[in-house]
Amino acid sequence: MAIDADTYKQGMRQLAAAVTIVTTEHEGQRCGLTATAVCSLSADPPTLLVCVNRSAAAHDRIKLGRRFCVNVLSDEDAALSRRFAGLEKGEARFTAGVWRTAVTGAPVLDHALASFDCELIEQVEAGTHTIFIGRVHAVETRPGRRPLLYADGDYSGLAALEDVVTGRA
Repeated sequence: MAIDADTYKQGMRQLAAAVTIVTTEHEGQRCGLTATAVCSLSADPPTLLVCVNRSAAAHDRIKLGRRFCVNVLSDEDAALSRRFAGLEKGEARFTAGVWRTAVTGAPVLDHALASFDCELIEQVEAGTHTIFIGRVHAVETRPGRRPLLYADGDYSGLAALEDVVTGRA
């Protein structure tokens, strides 16, 4: 028995997810989008997957460039996430933050909690999205801040256990 898309979306809004910016470069043009549908696939070899709507501008650039970088955002990056979620378009998205080039040529956010630089090795079309599977060629981590989360249609941060215990969260 199938359910309608709105009911499905309401349920999925209760699943908190880390917020990332997925970036790519093809023929000198950088492109990126905010994504929460990202997860580890395998540690050996290191691979991850990203689900991207086929209507997103970055979708075809990822397919053509065959590379992407997953930049994990901190709880200080909500404005940057909104920028890549649609407030800005194309190259204008990259005017905020400090960006450099990764091993594959994909853009890396200099202050991301973690960056996963990937070569596209496989793609699977599923519904409105394509699942891009990437072999991870480089990982950079910059711990010390909390991740940005998205749940119930809004951004949130991860509360520290000591804040929960003391009632500060």
